[in-house]
Amino acid sequence: MRKYIVSIVGRPNVGKSTLFNRLCRKRTAIVDFEAGITRDRKYEDVEWNGKVFKLVDTGGIVFDSGETMDKMIKHQALLAIDESDLILFMVDAMTGTTDIDKEIARILFPHRDKVMLVANKADNEKYEWELYDFMQLGFGEAFPISASQGRNTGNFLDELLSLIPETKEIDHDEKGKATRIAVVGKPNVGKSSIVNLLIGDNKQIVTDIPGTTRDSIDTPIRYHGKDYVLVDTAGLRRKTKVNYGVEYFSVMRTIEAVDRCDIVVLVLTSDEELSTQDIKIASYARRKMKEIMVVYNKWDLVEKETNTTKDFIKELHLQMPFLQFAPVIFISAKTSQRIHRIMETVVKIEEESEKRIPTSELNRFMDTVIAKRPPTHPTGRHARIFYITQAAVKPPTFIFFCNAPALITENYRRFIHNQIREMFKFEGVSIKLIFKGRGKEEPENAPDQS
Repeated sequence: MRKYIVSIVGRPNVGKSTLFNRLCRKRTAIVDFEAGITRDRKYEDVEWNGKVFKLVDTGGIVFDSGETMDKMIKHQALLAIDESDLILFMVDAMTGTTDIDKEIARILFPHRDKVMLVANKADNEKYEWELYDFMQLGFGEAFPISASQGRNTGNFLDELLSLIPETKEIDHDEKGKATRIAVVGKPNVGKSSIVNLLIGDNKQIVTDIPGTTRDSIDTPIRYHGKDYVLVDTAGLRRKTKVNYGVEYFSVMRTIEAVDRCDIVVLVLTSDEELSTQDIKIASYARRKMKEIMVVYNKWDLVEKETNTTKDFIKELHLQMPFLQFAPVIFISAKTSQRIHRIMETVVKIEEESEKRIPTSELNRFMDTVIAKRPPTHPTGRHARIFYITQAAVKPPTFIFFCNAPALITENYRRFIHNQIREMFKFEGVSIKLIFKGRGKEEPENAPDQS
């Protein structure tokens, strides 16, 4: 099921980030805080009255990049138009209409059917009488809110949701039979070539199914008699040379693809250093508990020595320690070198994600772990784990029954996490630990460091 993308656009200091933070706190299931995982807080799911949409805080337009004001405004507005289903055009009720507001309005006006004008800092009714000034922007009446105080934000969300169509199911079965594979990565790492090779290798293409309203294509394929769907994020960005503002939108479609997939194939390029964007994509996939594999493309361009692959993996784990569980393969899409390893690894990861460990074996394992290193707490209070069982697969989920979850420290949870991986592998698969006390449970949110 696809989430609609809602972007907040406007000049600096109108309160975009304040609104972003307030709406994200409205979520009933708040984002878990995972120590050690770098996350881009610019993108977040917001839930209101049973509907979920993805909110994007674009940040203010800046003027120190050497480009003209008109060019920068146009770039950011065009990116928002291109990538978003709904644009929240935010203005300042205290200040009134400014020249920058007019410039943004001029760019957004041809697409006014997906623009909602929002007047922030309307802290009381006095400012609502001044809102007629914004009529000159051409988007009708501005919706008055105060993001800092929360004034009128409930009514605002109701109005926002009325502008978002009902989320529709994609034609094929989202949940079930076909494992969904997202090939993701920053631009120009060879995603298109890899996708084309995977499709070409498997020949049996059913049909191209539009996966989103923005030309993303989901391609069903078969591999060794099993159905898969390639969620293609390659080549989706417009080819116009847009530099400013790309950071805010460049991973947006990738995020949407990650949300809809089961297995993430993160494509890195062997001839470039790891980038912030690579880390953002990887950490988002990890936070969403996805199965992950790492593919270094353009391996044909690298001069090899005895420990070249080890050096690459060492650097990867140094910058992304939360991906130490992910298998790493080195390919060349240009020469087709090792391209077959991708689907082979996908099959292995899928098998790992569906693996169940018998309860008796888990408890023997836990007895050994506790004997080697029993849980302790800085207060000296006695922490005890009585029992462990696997409650689910995809992702494998383990429940630990203990006297008090709060007594199991983060370091000990990470230690158990690593011990489970050392014993049972789960290569490429995110695993989840839940510590359950007397009538309550507490998820283990520390990242996997194994």
